[in-house]
Amino acid sequence: MGVKTRVMAALLAGLVLAACDKAPESSFTDAPVAFHPNDECHVCGMVISEFPGPKGQVVERDGVKKFCSTAEMLGWWLQPENHHDTAKLYVHDMGRSHWDAPDDTQLIDARTAFYVIGTGLKGAMGVVLASFADEAKAQKVAADTGGRVLRFAEIDLALLQQPAGMAHSGH
Repeated sequence: MGVKTRVMAALLAGLVLAACDKAPESSFTDAPVAFHPNDECHVCGMVISEFPGPKGQVVERDGVKKFCSTAEMLGWWLQPENHHDTAKLYVHDMGRSHWDAPDDTQLIDARTAFYVIGTGLKGAMGVVLASFADEAKAQKVAADTGGRVLRFAEIDLALLQQPAGMAHSGH
């Protein structure tokens, strides 16, 4: 073997060894993802796109869980076994989306959103929580529909299990 061949072999071996020392690059991102026509709700298994109103998603390192409504997502999240500190929760901003076709480019942090309950708007099953990034827009919808505005910390399982009529009346 000539000197040139040995140098090339040594360089190649060095590159291979250097590549072995590198940690594999992760493609993980905790950003929200688009909903697709065949996505099913993580809780009820229904096709998400068949319902109007805001949807929710939980993004974690092990994957994305999608929900047919904000209430379904929050009901799942409020169960202690589902709390993970690194999870990101997202909901549609209905102040910038059409009710019948929420815009996936308008997904916002669920923990900072304003929620309107008792609007009478149609959504998936159970209580409908309209989510907004802007408090003024949430207050206007609440005033126009007889609903009330809640923050993330005010939502609990008891509230989510109320019949829709009770949620509307504010009881």
